[in-house]
Amino acid sequence: MPFPIRVCVVCHEEFELRPGKPGFANRCPACSEPEEKDAAAQDAATVDPRSAKEINAERRKAMRDLLYRKDS
Repeated sequence: MPFPIRVCVVCHEEFELRPGKPGFANRCPACSEPEEKDAAAQDAATVDPRSAKEINAERRKAMRDLLYRKDS
């Protein structure tokens, strides 16, 4: 049984939709690969420069302030 033929929405070329293909079902493998690499680069760029210890301490302080604040 042949694989279905699709047309890529980015480059408008035909490709076979194979099981286990990385990326989106409406994009060819060539157009899907750079997007995955860009997503990994964006994730690395959005990492907060503060250490996890500082972030957790701020989170605990905020929760403590919310839970135990005195309503005046």
